[in-house]
Amino acid sequence: MAPYESDDSTTAPGTDDRRPGRRRAARYAVPVAVVGVAAVTIGLVPALADSGDPDLPAISAQQLIEKIAASDVQQISGTVKVSTDLGLPDLGGLTGGLASGATGSGDGSAADPTAKLAELATGTHTLRVAADGPDRQKLSILENAAEYSVVHNGDDVWGYDSKSNEVYHATTGTASGKAEETEPPATPEQLTKDALKAVDGTTSVTVDGTAHVAGRDTYKLLIKPKDADTTVGAISVAVDARTGLPLKFTLTPATGGAAVVDAGFTKVSFAKPAASTFDFTPPKGAKVTEGADAEHGTRSGKAEKHGKQGTDAAKGVEGRAGRDSLDGVNVIGDGWDSIAAFDTGQGSSGGSGGDLGVLGGLAGSLGDKVKGSFGSGTVLSTRLINALVTDDGKVYVGAVTKDALVKAADAAK
Repeated sequence: MAPYESDDSTTAPGTDDRRPGRRRAARYAVPVAVVGVAAVTIGLVPALADSGDPDLPAISAQQLIEKIAASDVQQISGTVKVSTDLGLPDLGGLTGGLASGATGSGDGSAADPTAKLAELATGTHTLRVAADGPDRQKLSILENAAEYSVVHNGDDVWGYDSKSNEVYHATTGTASGKAEETEPPATPEQLTKDALKAVDGTTSVTVDGTAHVAGRDTYKLLIKPKDADTTVGAISVAVDARTGLPLKFTLTPATGGAAVVDAGFTKVSFAKPAASTFDFTPPKGAKVTEGADAEHGTRSGKAEKHGKQGTDAAKGVEGRAGRDSLDGVNVIGDGWDSIAAFDTGQGSSGGSGGDLGVLGGLAGSLGDKVKGSFGSGTVLSTRLINALVTDDGKVYVGAVTKDALVKAADAAK
């Protein structure tokens, strides 16, 4: 194996997305929640590395980061495994409800991507993915004797649940050129970009050798936060040596043990997918629910409630997960130990209404009681994301320790 420079990088220049491919309407790909930042940053099980590490030319961490930023893959297809291990017990769907409830459940259709793809926040799943430039993507979740697919082809976005034979349809408004472009979070590529955004002076970034992933030669980028308050231990990314595309993403918690996040392809091809891959016609007898046009409101002949909810879905995951996405959200700190804080306007015993919703019920059932100068509240702990719900309805959430949340709540008083 060739030697590698093991320089530390404290910045991630050039990590802005340079390619439009596979991004429009990808807002439907995986829902995100303020509470479930992990629900999207956890997701994909790694492909098993082939035996024998490849002998590749030496590269520095800085050069590898630049290679990721310069990657311009427009066509791709393959199989991905998805697994989530937050360490939460299975409470008869309550855990999954946390993700779907926090992101908005759409219009109630079993085929609505906003709700259906929230299931990727828990358990193990197999995905098929395909993309051909900015206007055509397909993601399918393979289940026992069933399949769920999201297809973006031009202005149309279709969701189809074969188990219920239900179809969800919305338009993106891409013909007007105004549709926002958002890469699906549940890919090694986007997970890597999100991780690199947190790289700062408290982060060690090195090259950690090479590996084979899905039959491809890759470099391994190792990211280690130095912040004492973060629950993130280390992140390893396998970067395709030829294209610069991240093919595998593994996140281990600061407490050690099995990975919380493993992301990787088991099969991958960079050949142009067949045009028919992105064709979709509702099956005979399927129930079709129309969403809203992302630019122009509801489609004709449909109820107003469907229009509003369809619009919410079309606004994308960034409408729930971004720094300025939730009304009144305040981001405390930056980098690995940043904390999102917001006021739900109700106490933690406020039931299932408002923004507190399932989080309040889950915290009340499983959380640890804490006290501070802020008053009292409950901390819901997972292996990665922790959330403090105060008795007066304020929420503090992040990939940080319980003590860090209490300190943030105390400082906010």
